[in-house]
Amino acid sequence: MPVRHIDHILIAMPAGREADARAFYCGVLGMSEKIKPPVLAARGGCWFEIGALQVHLGVEKNFIPARKAHPAFIVEDLAGMIQKAVRAGYNVTADEPLEGCDRRHVDDPFGNRIELIEPHKK
Repeated sequence: MPVRHIDHILIAMPAGREADARAFYCGVLGMSEKIKPPVLAARGGCWFEIGALQVHLGVEKNFIPARKAHPAFIVEDLAGMIQKAVRAGYNVTADEPLEGCDRRHVDDPFGNRIELIEPHKK
């Protein structure tokens, strides 16, 4: 049977920093927190969603931020999102331009690389 779609992505985070995760994933990226099932809530971490996109942040004991491997999110109003991220103190960087879109990378509160892409309007 073929794979149909992604259910969620998991991004690692250090223990005890759920408030920082909420500030970034809700406050900057505009996602909503999804309540974790009680059997998983004891592990720590947070789940977020917007539309069909689900992002799970899971606690990793010996956490090391993902600097190369990263999710890439399609966004609306990239410029506004970048302004919000910079005002909140997050590191934002540019990369090589790609035809048909504007894009930037932003570090989440834990140093994980997140790519934000806004396709050009046709």
